[in-house]
Amino acid sequence: MKKIRLGLLFGGRSGEHEVSLTSAASVIKALDPEKYEIVPIGITREGAWRVGASARKLLESPRALPAILENGQPVTASVDPQRPALLALNSQSATGKSTPAVDVVFPLLHGTFGEDGTVQGLLELAGIPYVGAGVLGSAAGMDKDLMKRLFRDAGLPVVPWVLVMRGEWEAEPARVRRLVRRPLRYPLFVKPANLGSSVGISKVHNRKELGTAINLAACYDRKVIVENGVEGREIECSVLGNDRPVASVPGEVIPVNEFYDYEAKYVKEGSEIVIPAKLTRAQTRRVQEFAVRAFRAIDCAGMARVDFLLDRKSGKLWVNEINTIPGFTPISMYPKMWEASGLAYPQLLDRLIELALERHRDKNRTTYSLSPSR
Repeated sequence: MKKIRLGLLFGGRSGEHEVSLTSAASVIKALDPEKYEIVPIGITREGAWRVGASARKLLESPRALPAILENGQPVTASVDPQRPALLALNSQSATGKSTPAVDVVFPLLHGTFGEDGTVQGLLELAGIPYVGAGVLGSAAGMDKDLMKRLFRDAGLPVVPWVLVMRGEWEAEPARVRRLVRRPLRYPLFVKPANLGSSVGISKVHNRKELGTAINLAACYDRKVIVENGVEGREIECSVLGNDRPVASVPGEVIPVNEFYDYEAKYVKEGSEIVIPAKLTRAQTRRVQEFAVRAFRAIDCAGMARVDFLLDRKSGKLWVNEINTIPGFTPISMYPKMWEASGLAYPQLLDRLIELALERHRDKNRTTYSLSPSR
């Protein structure tokens, strides 16, 4: 059987660059070498593309993927659907030499320029199948303000929030403080609208902390979300599929810090993961129903992890956010919840690649020019 030539995209211009490398290394180890020929494609922090040699050999070294970013062959991606390949670069010009085309791409680019629809648009132009959500689903899932609006319109419960633009804050901080004070109550969470892995997020306990939190979030995005804090349990649920998505058993994160911030996720030991989450049957069904509805609300595809807040006092379930390229590190919830649901990590990757090819075949049925005979 011919192997599938799989392009694995990692790194990227994002605050989640390091997380991406960890996810990519984990995926490479889990992929069946009898089924896939892996082409590791790294994107540096500056946005330069680098391609490496055999991923299997490279993973014998813990610095394998960083080495590709430093010393890999410089390439640029072709967006010509008649020639979908990586073109070698000589200085700043394409030489015309290229690597063979990949059959499918697995983007593991968390955050900006990877999870926000930008790289998905490039792959669409090139006509290359890829794992995960398309341009619209990726962009909507990345922008927390637009995401919340779509969830609200789909009848899903979302925590009250206010959108703050960086320019507005810099020009009229007093007015922004009044805007926040009217509908919201402390404690608050302040976060960049377009980022993940809890980068740039702060819990704000009083008015004095608000300015510092907005300034931090505004370092990462021109749009800042300020939302009510919920004293609740952090519940997560994985979704898999295209037009007929299904939900995994839910899991719960008990963070070592006050909330599940970047340090609690990736640096500091002590956070506890409970899979399946200790919920009633009715709560479990509700989480799974909301997860699938959230997936459909943003026109997602392939995979997503939906995060919830379960209010400890009222028992109300809030849809917090959706992650269209969830983490695939050894401690990541997305694959762990599917494993608890009976789908092992290698089989999960197989299914995601199948879904990418299936979606590409379906899109190819679409007519893109006027056809009088139809």
